Amino acid sequence: MPLLDHIGITVDDLARGIAEFDPILTALGCTKHEIDGSVSWYREGETEVILFPAREEGTGPHVHGRVGWQHLAFEVDSRDEVDRMHALALGAGWTAVREPKEYPRFTDRYYASFLENSDGIRIEFMHNPPRPAAEA
Repeated sequence: MPLLDHIGITVDDLARGIAEFDPILTALGCTKHEIDGSVSWYREGETEVILFPAREEGTGPHVHGRVGWQHLAFEVDSRDEVDRMHALALGAGWTAVREPKEYPRFTDRYYASFLENSDGIRIEFMHNPPRPAAEA
């Protein structure tokens, strides 16, 4: 059972949000579902990601570092997959915050990239394989 059942994200423009999120979530193996004025992506046994349109115009974008959303990290299977997903997100209109690189302050195996969309929503693609048993 996943730790979280679903994550709801409010975006300024739902059509633009779909254009930004759909390539990423589809590439991660999720299936898109239309839901009364919103859209979600789900992969069996995983957390559902739901986009909602803003109820009030002019309330965005979110500013990273303020109270609220920090970022959402997607764990992928390899460094190459971090690079691939980073490039895919750039192609979908996301902006690079940090290009793919190692983050030894987390672990000596941590490799990640960070991106932000037009609403200030920040995501991370990360790969942090377990330490081999002989090193543990």
